[in-house]
Amino acid sequence: MSRLMRSSEITKRPVVTMAGNDIAQIKDIVYSADGGTVAGFTLAGRGLFAGPLKQGLAWSAVVALGAAAVMVADEAALTPVDDLLDESSASGGSGGNVLGSRVLTDSGTDLGAVVDVVLEVEGADRGVCDVVGYEIESSVALDSGGSTLLIPLPDTLAASGEHLMVPASATDFVRRDLAGFGAAVADFRAQLAGGR
Repeated sequence: MSRLMRSSEITKRPVVTMAGNDIAQIKDIVYSADGGTVAGFTLAGRGLFAGPLKQGLAWSAVVALGAAAVMVADEAALTPVDDLLDESSASGGSGGNVLGSRVLTDSGTDLGAVVDVVLEVEGADRGVCDVVGYEIESSVALDSGGSTLLIPLPDTLAASGEHLMVPASATDFVRRDLAGFGAAVADFRAQLAGGR
């Protein structure tokens, strides 16, 4: 079973060991070099004045991503944050922040700016965490300029420093909320696979 969540829902969640020790909190999500999956997380200490930690958390070390916490086996699951960041950009991808980037169709239409990333977490345990869509502040091209919409992504995505490219047909699968968005992503990807 899989579930959808916005990346903003994960930030600031505590990282807890199986023994119940609260060891950190999620600071930022680190995406894989191709931007299609979550590679891991940068961390911050717990508490009001705690700053960033020098350790990160690779997705492969996550035991479970729950509604209230990210579970790890123990503190040994943490890795130097520089190693995590190097790994995410190893194949030339940025692994960087897409917030604020413009989403364009392959026909040149500006659909809006990314305000959040939609993730699909598969499996009862940590499984796979894929990037399946963006929440965008839509442009007038979507007949709802300024409103927030969800747009599905293909399995692979073309990206430059400031722009993200999606097929024009993605606009047929835009949704307003997460309810039904998983089906829209599946239908969109099936349509793309059938057209190849």
